[in-house]
Amino acid sequence: MSIIINRKAKFQYSLLEEYVAGIQLLGTEVKSIRENKVSINESFCQLKNGELYSINMYVSEYKFGTSCNHSSKRERKLLLNKKELIKIEKKLYNPGITIIPIELFFNKKGYVKMKIALAKGKKIYDKRESLRKKDLLRSENREKYFKI
Repeated sequence: MSIIINRKAKFQYSLLEEYVAGIQLLGTEVKSIRENKVSINESFCQLKNGELYSINMYVSEYKFGTSCNHSSKRERKLLLNKKELIKIEKKLYNPGITIIPIELFFNKKGYVKMKIALAKGKKIYDKRESLRKKDLLRSENREKYFKI
């Protein structure tokens, strides 16, 4: 169960709704993901013709692959129910809302799944506020630890 997490997502965006989607992959891509040679930090999702695609997700080429190896930054189709796609499409009409991948993981059956979220970008003062909260929690934990 390898898990690749987009750590910047929670800092740069406020997450509104989360969905779990399957991904349409080639065999060499799955092998590269099993070796943790993947990055979702700069990727985003986009609706095209009623289908959702993951764009700019980097999956390195499989080193034992032949001429049938995949390209590293191709568009990959995300698999969701039609109802979920319609619901997401309606929410995207609001300005400032985007779809970002949060994490990539293998489920119990061994399929690669991606957790995506509808997100709205944070302003600079929101980011400062989240840093302040993180510092307060850290200092409280230190005080509890050293008072023992």
